[in-house]
Amino acid sequence: MTATLDRSSTTGEPADRKGPKPILDGQRTNGVQVSVYIGVIAPLVALVAAVPFAWGWGLTWVDVGLFVLFYALSGLGVTVGFHRYFTHGSFKAKRWLRVALAIAGSMAVQGPVITWVADHRRHHAFSDRDGDPHSPWAFGTSPLAIAKGFWHAHMGWLFERDRSNAERFAPDLLRDPAIVKVDKLFFLWTALTLGLPALLGGLLTWSLWGALTAFFWAGLVRVAFLHHVTWSVNSICHMIGERPFTARDRSANFWPLAIFSFGESWHNLHHADPTSARHGVKRGQIDISARLIWMFEKLGWATNVRWPTPRRLARLATESG
Repeated sequence: MTATLDRSSTTGEPADRKGPKPILDGQRTNGVQVSVYIGVIAPLVALVAAVPFAWGWGLTWVDVGLFVLFYALSGLGVTVGFHRYFTHGSFKAKRWLRVALAIAGSMAVQGPVITWVADHRRHHAFSDRDGDPHSPWAFGTSPLAIAKGFWHAHMGWLFERDRSNAERFAPDLLRDPAIVKVDKLFFLWTALTLGLPALLGGLLTWSLWGALTAFFWAGLVRVAFLHHVTWSVNSICHMIGERPFTARDRSANFWPLAIFSFGESWHNLHHADPTSARHGVKRGQIDISARLIWMFEKLGWATNVRWPTPRRLARLATESG
């Protein structure tokens, strides 16, 4: 796809009447780059240390409960908030919910909301083509190229310094003062997502050790685990799996990730119909994110939800066949 082709109707990338702006807007500063390394590597080290640490000690039911609580909060903040709402406009949300979703997604430590959305809209605009920030097919199809592509799509791309141009890919968010404020306070949300589990763990066990283990499990390990689930959608779900619907790329459904990703791994339908609020549309395809959006709609917090229709699904399946 060329840089001048407008995909705004299907990718969620806002159209620009004056013509497309550059894809990139420069490079990260040294400070931001160092922060990226710390944000990726520190939770990963904790995840690697988790198995020996848990062997007979260091893990309690308080830690498990806090892990699940903060995993759901931050994970659904990404899938429902950053992804289906901010990136693709799958529904409209009340103002307070909009801000709450931006904060919850920020607590996943996957980057500020505007940066995340710009990267993901760029991914859809150039999916599995030149310009895609994390396609696993960027280096070819030989065994070595596929291995290199997997690393690049999974986490290697995070260490590249080029920045997606938010003025091109997320101008709507740049015009929203509340979201810009949430974006600028990213380091506060990072501190809270690590500090709150420790605080709650300490209060619930009334011990410093309880605070430390909660920080480790519900803070660092939870962030690392969610990182790799999200990154697996970028890598695995563009390499292997079923493709029942037509898409312009190699997006696929990978069922083992469905629960942990809150329905994001039903990736083929998502790329076939990016603005759809539901990704798991076939019988047995659990989509927790879609269920939460349904709850928001029933409560009157979300409107104009873009649910998939049988007619549209049939057309997409027929085109694929």
